[in-house]
Amino acid sequence: MLTNIQKELKNLSNKEYATRLQKYFKTGVGEYGEGDIFLGIQVPAIRKIAKKYRNISVDEASELLKSQFHEERMFSLFALVDIFKRSNDAEKKKIYALYLSNTKFINNWDLVDASAGRIVGAYLLTRDKKPIYVLASSKNVWERRISIMATSYFLKYNIFDDTLNIAEMLLYDEEDLIHKAVGWMLREIGKRDFELEEIFLREHYKSMPRTMLRYAIEKFPEEKRKYYLKAKL
Repeated sequence: MLTNIQKELKNLSNKEYATRLQKYFKTGVGEYGEGDIFLGIQVPAIRKIAKKYRNISVDEASELLKSQFHEERMFSLFALVDIFKRSNDAEKKKIYALYLSNTKFINNWDLVDASAGRIVGAYLLTRDKKPIYVLASSKNVWERRISIMATSYFLKYNIFDDTLNIAEMLLYDEEDLIHKAVGWMLREIGKRDFELEEIFLREHYKSMPRTMLRYAIEKFPEEKRKYYLKAKL
């Protein structure tokens, strides 16, 4: 099955699009995606192939997670998310453990965002949340992004404390990719409880990175948004 999947993906590859993706995902020397290799395939096409091969096993999917090609790793994560949703508790635990032991391959923001909530967040929803706090303290930017993005699943159930706690932990993070993710999750809280987001912002907006603030207040009424941005100066 793996050979067929890889063949189908490579048949869809596009060198020109791959070059564009490698620039977009910052794969140059010293950039956050340094060394990543793209085939040049659009995400809907990867999803379509993942749906076609939804009978893939966890072990087979894990092999693709270690691929040098970004799109094969993306396929793997789509497959693991789908298997996770259909699995019993033992299988979910296996996928969750596999995910956390292979974070070095989940090494760009799109890979994190497509999977962290649906696997890590979903598994920890009714369990001890300590693992995401450990990730939030990691030196690895992608593990820190996994920590905050995992909480996106909790927000569906109006569980906000972990998002706010981790947002506070990441408040002074040096990476712009973390600023964006934290701001995004704060904005999601605001969609469900505007007052709660404002309580957090009133305490922290002066010290949080401007990008984080801009993401957090993106859906605020214009006057209130201008107030926060002006007061931040």
